[in-house]
Amino acid sequence: MNLQQHENRDDMKVWLSQKEVEQLLEAADGTQQRIAFALGARCGLRSHEVLDIAPEDIVDTDAGTMLRVWHGKGDKFRETPVPRDLATTIRTVDDVREESASSPLVEITSTRSLRRWVRSAADQLSDETGDVGWDHLGFHDLRRTWATALASEDVDPLLVCDWGGWNDLETFLEHYRGSYSPDAQRRERAKVSWL
Repeated sequence: MNLQQHENRDDMKVWLSQKEVEQLLEAADGTQQRIAFALGARCGLRSHEVLDIAPEDIVDTDAGTMLRVWHGKGDKFRETPVPRDLATTIRTVDDVREESASSPLVEITSTRSLRRWVRSAADQLSDETGDVGWDHLGFHDLRRTWATALASEDVDPLLVCDWGGWNDLETFLEHYRGSYSPDAQRRERAKVSWL
């Protein structure tokens, strides 16, 4: 986990490792929470976007399986890749629920509830692991983690901006991409015999 002080606030920005993302997904209380957390950490969605996602928003395109975000920030449309396992989970939920494919997946209507879900899971992980870094985790940090994970895999930053709905590269680099992901730091440390 990487932590960095916000410039204008007292709290911290958090970037999770992929192992920590898995821990968070496991700490979710049920399928809805797991889907909501994965939409943030695996698709880079903002909290208000998570509340709008419906099964019909998962589409197969020439670029692969994508998630359509109809009303992103500034009411802008975008498509972002969705992991195969998450797409399968969403489609399975759609098959067994009574609601239509156009109904939102998450049955809460407030981003405040979404933030409480993350807080509850993070508190549980803080207790279990003894890592107080979890105390600083917020929902937006999942989006930050997603962006940095893509950057650490050498995904073109302009494509990350497109997938994430950022208007410019400068905003993405300044506010979202961490200096180095935990995976990148571990990889580089492995090159030094005495570390």
